[in-house]
Amino acid sequence: MNRGALAVPVLAVGVFGIITTEMGVVGVLPRLAERLGVGASGAGWLVGAFALTVALTGPISTLLASRLPRKAVLAAALALFALSNAVYALTDSYPVMLAFRVLPAIAHPVFFALALTAAVRLAAPGKGARAATTVFAGVSAGFAFGVPLTSYLADHLGLAAAFWTAAAVNALACVALLLFFPHLEEEHRPSYAGQLGILRSTRLWLSVAAATLVFAAMFSGYGFFAEYLENVTGVDASLTGPALMAFGVVMTLGSVGFGRLLERGLVRTVTLYPVLYLGLYALLYAIGPHPAAMAGGVLLWGAVHSGGLAVAQGWLAQDATAAPEFGNSLFISFSNLGITVGTALAGATVTGAGPHALPLTGAALALAALLAVLARRRLGAVGALDGGAAAGGLPPQEPGAGGHEEHVDGDLHGRVAEA
Repeated sequence: MNRGALAVPVLAVGVFGIITTEMGVVGVLPRLAERLGVGASGAGWLVGAFALTVALTGPISTLLASRLPRKAVLAAALALFALSNAVYALTDSYPVMLAFRVLPAIAHPVFFALALTAAVRLAAPGKGARAATTVFAGVSAGFAFGVPLTSYLADHLGLAAAFWTAAAVNALACVALLLFFPHLEEEHRPSYAGQLGILRSTRLWLSVAAATLVFAAMFSGYGFFAEYLENVTGVDASLTGPALMAFGVVMTLGSVGFGRLLERGLVRTVTLYPVLYLGLYALLYAIGPHPAAMAGGVLLWGAVHSGGLAVAQGWLAQDATAAPEFGNSLFISFSNLGITVGTALAGATVTGAGPHALPLTGAALALAALLAVLARRRLGAVGALDGGAAAGGLPPQEPGAGGHEEHVDGDLHGRVAEA
């Protein structure tokens, strides 16, 4: 295997380290609050400030980084995450801790945007979707293994050991990236104005809306996973952790399958995805009070959930081929907005109607996502811009135009980074 062949797996390891840093604190917040001398709400800002920073700074930070060498930016982001974890291990100061939650959050969307574009560009022709889902597998692995590992190490070896481990993962990913990530030749540097120009596309904003609603539907349920299992299904709290791990393992495996589905048909797969979530939430509503049935339901839930990242990113990327990295930053920012909206609506549902009604909120959001996808499809073919010219060299094409649409679907991810 040549060195370049390891580049995409290395990016996935980097994503794993970043997700472990971002979400690992969730499982250790009470210990952090005690060590830093703050209350629960103050500790909660260590999570909230990170997500808010990602949502607010993603597009502009990625735009500013777009004219810099890709390899240097990716390595610098991982180095910053390693440094931040080292600070978490050493500091007892809440302001310092909070500052080093905000700083890596600025680099988070930059790394993801560049990593996704680079993965597609490094892939063999027609294999771009699979490369993107390999990168996304790092997200699933972070939730399945990184977050529980952080909690386990904090319980048994202390907070410092948990954070030093996360620092080591990010540092190793940085070194591996420097060793195995190739230099990508740039025919031209995209101008800032040219990248911002994609914001004039109505199609892009419908794709943004669909991606946002997909994430809202996904996380309206996932955000209250423990609440639903404990209060509706009656699962003991001690079993919630293993259930989350099983969910994450299935996610990691399922993302590969969705990558192949996207290669075979982007439009078909994206249209099907919110329908799958509608069916899933209807099933969860029916079997929620039955523990034996929910054991299988959790695994099915993880399998469906696994496709959301790649599906939403692929759908938005179709209308950002003229500025793929900036488009990916929009995906990251608006997916975080979707998570915020979904969890807020789900929280209101729990307060107003009880946790048993959570699947109904998720189903309503999935239906809204489906309507946004269908509205985008009515405006024209994948890859077409508002003015009628195709982005990235893809010819205008009416939806449902037989084999040619499938050809566009299969080749789309391979062309995203070539604009």
